[in-house]
Amino acid sequence: MSDENGTPDTPTGPRPEPIRFFGTTWVEHDGGYRARRAAVGVGSLLAAAVSCLVLRFAYQGLRIAAVGTPVTLMVVVMFAVCGALAFGNTWGAFTKRPDPGRQASLRGLLTIGFIGSLLAYFLRSLSEAPGEKLHREEYEAARSAHEKRVSRRTGNPSRRRRS
Repeated sequence: MSDENGTPDTPTGPRPEPIRFFGTTWVEHDGGYRARRAAVGVGSLLAAAVSCLVLRFAYQGLRIAAVGTPVTLMVVVMFAVCGALAFGNTWGAFTKRPDPGRQASLRGLLTIGFIGSLLAYFLRSLSEAPGEKLHREEYEAARSAHEKRVSRRTGNPSRRRRS
């Protein structure tokens, strides 16, 4: 879109990056931001609770199969360790962009520990949209860099009057 002079209608400069479930409502905290935050918090906590119930059924299946204490203990420890790793990884991703190579190598562990990720999502949604702090810092830095670039030069410096 452009006006009759051929200049674009849209404002120039950086645009905020949308966050999952929030879009760009995190910028001004408008458009149902608080309701979305509450829904994300309740949804992630509900999903974690249902996931724990499913894991309980899996644990009961191991008990019924009588696989033995060592195997049962290994499975419980595996889910606990993977859950803790997933929680830490997800929590860290809210404040710093994760390394894609490291993410790819941890994908299996993070999948097993999905309950930790859901709990990290719930806890972060109590204070802000998950990832809002990181996106806000990046957006503010991009805006200030754009303002600095735009205001640096105005007009032809050779035509400036000398005092």
